Amino acid sequence: MTLLQKEYNDVAYISGPLLFVNAASDLAYNAIVNIKDASGRVRGGQVISVTDQNAVIQVFEETRGLDLATASVSLVEDVARLGVSKEMIGRRFDGLGRPIDGLPEVIAEKRLSINGQAMNPAARAKPEEFIQTGISTIDVNTSLIRGQKLPIFSGSGLPHNELAAQIARQAKVPGHEGDFAVVFAAMGLTQREVSFFTQEFERTGALARSVLFLNKADDPAVERLLTPRMALTTAEYLAFEHGYHVLVILTDLTNYCEALREIGGAREEIPGRRGFPGYMYTDLASLYERAGVVEGKPGSVTQIPILSMPDDDITHPIPDLTGYITEGQIVVDRTLNAKGVFPPINPLPSLSRLMGNGIGKGKTRADHKNVSDQLFAAYANGLDLRKLVAITGEDALTETDKLYLKFADDFEQYFIGQGDQDRSIDDSLTVGWGILSKLPQSQLTRIGKDAIDKYYGTKMDEMWKGSRSMQ
Repeated sequence: MTLLQKEYNDVAYISGPLLFVNAASDLAYNAIVNIKDASGRVRGGQVISVTDQNAVIQVFEETRGLDLATASVSLVEDVARLGVSKEMIGRRFDGLGRPIDGLPEVIAEKRLSINGQAMNPAARAKPEEFIQTGISTIDVNTSLIRGQKLPIFSGSGLPHNELAAQIARQAKVPGHEGDFAVVFAAMGLTQREVSFFTQEFERTGALARSVLFLNKADDPAVERLLTPRMALTTAEYLAFEHGYHVLVILTDLTNYCEALREIGGAREEIPGRRGFPGYMYTDLASLYERAGVVEGKPGSVTQIPILSMPDDDITHPIPDLTGYITEGQIVVDRTLNAKGVFPPINPLPSLSRLMGNGIGKGKTRADHKNVSDQLFAAYANGLDLRKLVAITGEDALTETDKLYLKFADDFEQYFIGQGDQDRSIDDSLTVGWGILSKLPQSQLTRIGKDAIDKYYGTKMDEMWKGSRSMQ
């Protein structure tokens, strides 16, 4: 790290978390600076814009107490960097990468730019290896593939924090358990949420293979923009320098985008849709596209961004733009949650565009795709019949229709509503077959005869039947 003595003293004005400095055109975009006030207090900051007239600096702490006449700016580093090390696994950091677990600073093996390096498209390998989350609805119907970016769309008050903790605890690449790590970045957390994640990771032992970055709601908005980049820089280092298969969980991207809008307002930028910056698509892409598998590298980075849709509106700019960039979505359903089903993931609007690459014979099980399709079709039919019954009653239904109604109930109670169980893909398919076996064989039109002969009539173990009561 090179320290320069030059100081910039011509601070023009302060707007929220932004400092405008005249005659500082030689500062570089993304440079890290120190801001000193009259009392000697030093705050950190980052250059976010440079013109011939001035430089705009995001201050990492509050700007209260800074005086235009006495404030001075000095360069610390040419770009925001994070000191990374394999020893970060098992540690907790704040949104700027500072330890918050009472342990000493990490002895850095390298200092890397938090903006990462562009991944050469020609060097990207095709994602085609299954990641087991232990959650039936994801593993069977919306499979996560190593190197994929698969977001979770949730809503206010829904248990996406609990779902995130469960995935962090259970996820694994079968056969690579020792080389699997989780980088967990949370943005805009309340103190209660910070305590929840800290206790949950420690209680379950998930912390031993995880790196946590926790940004609190009362931390500066600027810090919220750096937190996911700190996490992704750590993930890339572990993946491409040490060969880990890294799962990055980012929650909540809505808080991140709100911080982006706040900074844009302070810069007096012309707003786009719903007041968000016009460049939000590009900014989100700079995060999401840092997932993938690289030819010749043993490790990989897989992303599960989590966002809470304002007013449950999937057309809101945040989920809308996220859907354009990522490869599908997992939808947390308010109706299922109201029924007490956990995790309340609705498979019908959920989608994994890379699912076909990583499942099937030699990867999961030969019947996986057909069972997934049949469960999807039968559940959709059952939900349609529920709407019909609400109008006409059950008297107009055939016996087969009644079986589909019962299937929908069982599917929600035993397959989706697994509670905090950790199911292997075989366990999940067993539950699926147990529910499908209550339908006549003639109705299993999406499954081949060989699979029906082998698995039809599968009985669910009592442990699966008790899954919903485990909440």
